[in-house]
Amino acid sequence: MPDLTTYTPHRTVTDAAFDGVAVPGLRAEFFHRAEGDRLASAGRYSLGGRPLLLAWGWTDEPRCRFSAVRDPEGFWYPAVEGCPVVEILRDGEAPDAPVTGLALRTPGGQWVTADRTRARAR
Repeated sequence: MPDLTTYTPHRTVTDAAFDGVAVPGLRAEFFHRAEGDRLASAGRYSLGGRPLLLAWGWTDEPRCRFSAVRDPEGFWYPAVEGCPVVEILRDGEAPDAPVTGLALRTPGGQWVTADRTRARAR
């Protein structure tokens, strides 16, 4: 996993989009670091202050090279090649139902969910 202290903050997006769908409350922080003639990039995503995932790679590549999902208990699953597998959670079955959060697949195939409506209900 990348050590973000060795990167420079690039930009932060609130209500960030994932796979083209805006997720209310999703915070995406992007970091850059020069490595020779290439620019390394890392993205840290959180919802409601809870870290969800890291994705990193190179700015000259179309997709992330690696990603890692964080469990609600606070541990990181091992990094995997490629972007995370993500499901957009909605309040209902309709394709235009309000987005409430994300489900992220772990390397073992389990799903970790971050749903802002459930977090408020606790």
